[in-house]
Amino acid sequence: MTTLCMDTSHVFLALALIKDDQIIAKVQKQCWKRQSEEIFPELNAMCETAGITPDEIDQIVISEGPGSYTGVRIAMTVAKVFCALKERPLYTIGTLKLYAGKDDCRVLVDARGGRAYTGRYCDGKALTEDSVLDNAEIKALVQDEKIIGDGHLIGKEDCWKDIAENFLLLKDEWKKAENVHLVVPEYLKPSEAYLVKK
Repeated sequence: MTTLCMDTSHVFLALALIKDDQIIAKVQKQCWKRQSEEIFPELNAMCETAGITPDEIDQIVISEGPGSYTGVRIAMTVAKVFCALKERPLYTIGTLKLYAGKDDCRVLVDARGGRAYTGRYCDGKALTEDSVLDNAEIKALVQDEKIIGDGHLIGKEDCWKDIAENFLLLKDEWKKAENVHLVVPEYLKPSEAYLVKK
């Protein structure tokens, strides 16, 4: 069983090929606002490295958000088209859960406008509901929690995990889409808010 994993919901283009519970190829690079330009060349290179063709991909798993309005849709669109045409199953996982992996941590992802998407996780399970809060509110909430993500938003260091590794670690958390065409991004604020320039 060969699985293609994709995350384009924030600053990264993160791709992985997993075969029989082993990562056989991966890429994780920061390319904010360039994921749509780089995803196909990187996918092709990764398949070549792994020695497989796209027809050998048995299923796809993607992050569903929250995240960049456009970013979330890049991997989602590629996955939906591929899975619909090839009649392959599509799975999703929440972006904050993916970034947390199995850590006991708070995840922060910049939501722009002085806000962040945030959630508390431990061992792949949510301890709080994902939400979008003002950075000042989050700073007041945080005590001695480990921060994954955009720590600079609250005066901490940024910390990012190996996203490919987290896809594999959280395999039991993947949610199968019953209908590929009905998969939509998970947003924690109205889409109109993305159109407001701050």
